[in-house]
Amino acid sequence: MTTSRPLRADALRNYQAIVAAATELFATAGANVPFEEIARRAEVGSATMHRRFPSRAALFEAVYAKQVDDLLEPRAAPDDPRQALEEWLRRFVLFIIGKRAFAEEMAHDTELVLAARRRIYATAEPLLAAAQASGEVRADVSADDVMRMLNGIGLADYPADGQRDRVVDICFRGLRPSEH
Repeated sequence: MTTSRPLRADALRNYQAIVAAATELFATAGANVPFEEIARRAEVGSATMHRRFPSRAALFEAVYAKQVDDLLEPRAAPDDPRQALEEWLRRFVLFIIGKRAFAEEMAHDTELVLAARRRIYATAEPLLAAAQASGEVRADVSADDVMRMLNGIGLADYPADGQRDRVVDICFRGLRPSEH
């Protein structure tokens, strides 16, 4: 049985720098960005890069896990449950956009993706339930409905004129109970 020792401070810095550089480059240059470019951006040597991440799949996994952790990181929630839901769902859309570049690469690791999905829904469901209980969000909407809708919004291509934000705003207006 092998046990994982904590990384030394310099090794942890290198690991974090590589993951940060890969996250940025995957989002801007796509999933096929060369390892050497990631190492250069992270300001580490090629050997350090390959020692920390012996395969592209290992790097994708680390980037994806960090993005999920960032999405689920607790933040001070506003007193208004609808606003808390909306703020978190906006973060979810950014998460979807960030993983779009290498989603196909992650498709093979179904256990990692399913575990992340369970964690994401465990965060989204209580936020939605609280907003519904407050009467600010329609009662006939499930967390799965909202997550799939926002997933589609996050995966679409938009011009740089703010259209994505307008589409997200339309989605949120649609979640409000109708006033008959």
